[in-house]
Amino acid sequence: MNNENRQAVFDKLNSLGIKYEVAEHEAVFTIEDIDKAGTFDRGLGCKNLFLRDASGKRHFLLVAPEHKDVDLKEVRTQLGCSRLSFGSEERLWNCLKLKSGSVSPFGVINDRDCKVEVVFDKELAGKPSLGFHPNDNTATLWLSFDDVKKVIEDNGNSITFVEL
Repeated sequence: MNNENRQAVFDKLNSLGIKYEVAEHEAVFTIEDIDKAGTFDRGLGCKNLFLRDASGKRHFLLVAPEHKDVDLKEVRTQLGCSRLSFGSEERLWNCLKLKSGSVSPFGVINDRDCKVEVVFDKELAGKPSLGFHPNDNTATLWLSFDDVKKVIEDNGNSITFVEL
């Protein structure tokens, strides 16, 4: 557990006056782990994919409903970028100061230069209760889409919507 990363998320949410619920649980690394643990029981859980383009110059955090299939070729077309692939553990750390299994939109708090572009599936817009890790995979935060968006906007990262 990374208490510093987790606390930074709580501090940011509190400073923005955002209400949230916290559900503590054992460490989970995949959607399958989450399903087994029954973690996403208060709303719509989300998966978060850290991606890069072929040149390695653009980085994306794709946020989608937990069980929705993601076609990277279709996402690439909608974003107007070169071939997409998963970013390495090293890139993930360099960009968001996160490790695999703990990726969430709150990672932008660590992206001081706002280099990571946040991409949401349109289906998430307006949802009242979404589940994300607080940059630590031993808890899930529940809050509205609008509040998640508020955190990203406050940090200055760009936001794009795609249809998955």
